[in-house]
Amino acid sequence: MFFGPSEFDVDDMGYAMSRLETEPDAGKDFSGVGSSSSGSHISSEHLDHDEINQITKLKSSPHQRYSRVVPGRHELPVSTVRMLAGRESNFSGRGGRFSAADCCHMLSRYLPVKGPWLVDQMNSRAYVSQFSTDGSLFIAGFQGSHIRIYNVEKGWKVQKDILAKSLRWTVTDTSLSPDQRNLVYASMSPMVHIVDVGSGTTESHANVTEIHDGLDFSSDEDGGYSFGIFSVKFSTDGRELVAGSSDESIYVYDLEANKVSLRTVAHTSDVNTVCFADESGNLILSGGDDNLCKVWDRRCFIGRDKAAGVLVGHLEGVTFIDSRGDGRYFISNGKDQTIKLWDIRKMSSTPPAKHDVIRNYEWDYRWMDYPPEARDLKHPFDQSVATYKGHSVLRTLIRCYFSPSHSTGQKYIYTGSNDSSVYIYDLVSGDKVAVLEHHSSPVRDCNWHPHYPTLISSSWDGDLVKWEFPGRGEAPIMSKKRVRRRHLYY
Repeated sequence: MFFGPSEFDVDDMGYAMSRLETEPDAGKDFSGVGSSSSGSHISSEHLDHDEINQITKLKSSPHQRYSRVVPGRHELPVSTVRMLAGRESNFSGRGGRFSAADCCHMLSRYLPVKGPWLVDQMNSRAYVSQFSTDGSLFIAGFQGSHIRIYNVEKGWKVQKDILAKSLRWTVTDTSLSPDQRNLVYASMSPMVHIVDVGSGTTESHANVTEIHDGLDFSSDEDGGYSFGIFSVKFSTDGRELVAGSSDESIYVYDLEANKVSLRTVAHTSDVNTVCFADESGNLILSGGDDNLCKVWDRRCFIGRDKAAGVLVGHLEGVTFIDSRGDGRYFISNGKDQTIKLWDIRKMSSTPPAKHDVIRNYEWDYRWMDYPPEARDLKHPFDQSVATYKGHSVLRTLIRCYFSPSHSTGQKYIYTGSNDSSVYIYDLVSGDKVAVLEHHSSPVRDCNWHPHYPTLISSSWDGDLVKWEFPGRGEAPIMSKKRVRRRHLYY
């Protein structure tokens, strides 16, 4: 069930949800629909926010001749009809072709809010889900040792059903290699396992029907201490893995040498999330339960366990980081119930001496609600560019992402939520443009197709469901489970 701006027809829905409103105040908190809370910020944040505003406009706004305002008429988003008519008249001077920004402008109007359609239903919690880079495959990992790979182009047929080996607690993360030949999966163990995705066997039972090679991230220095891996990612060239662990460390694993090539003690608590900042593989981003986001440059390590930079702003632990892919901007989800947008150029060499905010309450996100008195707290040294509020980050490490570059110009960010929903925010204005509701348990992960207006949400209720833009008119195939329904309108 979709909840969004009311008083619009389906044909006009895209206009309402994709309007780009440039707010005069930068570096502020975004909470609710079109609302903001004021705060004192240094002037450089205005420049940073203006820059991300302009970059987003360049990637997702039509040619200026399409959007030329007729005197005496209000400026409105450019309709698809007008774009097509302008293309036929060669308004942009491109020989009757759309630019990438023109395509993003049209596609970003069509949000995946229709549905849901049931893709699969399991008897265990869904923890991770992701599309392949080209969108042809979809991977979902469940607590009950199962990882399923679906062929999206063949009607979501299960291409590979993997029964994980030596699983501790749950599948904490999966990552598909860039060539889509290998999949790695991690759990609360120092062993990461790798599976051949391209083999002809559908049923892949560890060391029964197929060999799941183990990649050992432990060393003799650990003294027999066993740790778990929360996050694992392939490098863009497929030669390395980067992982974040419960022993406060970041690991880089060389697949060709079949050994750990780098280990650094990165945080003072669990490292919940890691990723590469860009395609070069030189910059690594990490987030931990010490509330910090850190940047690591492999080309110039200042010293052992010394990050290139630190970004302060979250009041509680960081659950997930997603890079914009430009080596500059990234977003993070936090247990302080916020998503923050960061600019790497604002990082400091070390955190402030007293960067921890003293709190007068006891709280554990795994089984307690976030304290009401903490909701309006702000970090005195907040270095983030913008903050987004409205979703709930409780019970598990909930993930957030930028919307796809190809189809939306990354003008949205979206996240799962403990309240069983998926939230979509406008990156620049901070508006909550859509809330997708179907599940009866927390949505830990969700993923937007790289090319089409299709989004998959995966939940602890075991459901994988598909959301699309209203189009073909087919009736949603609903789960047989009893799910709660909330009727809320903005």
